[in-house]
Amino acid sequence: MSLHTTAQSLVSLAADGHGGEHESINPYLTGGGALFVLLLLLWITTRFNRDR
Repeated sequence: MSLHTTAQSLVSLAADGHGGEHESINPYLTGGGALFVLLLLLWITTRFNRDR
């Protein structure tokens, strides 16, 4: 398959979607969850590095 044919297939696949956004995904909930997980990992890391 050539690069042009592959690119054309991907463009048509992307244009066929529902606008690119899912209604069930809340960006604030996703960002808040990611922030919570990163802060939890930071807290765990600092608990294991008490000698510094």
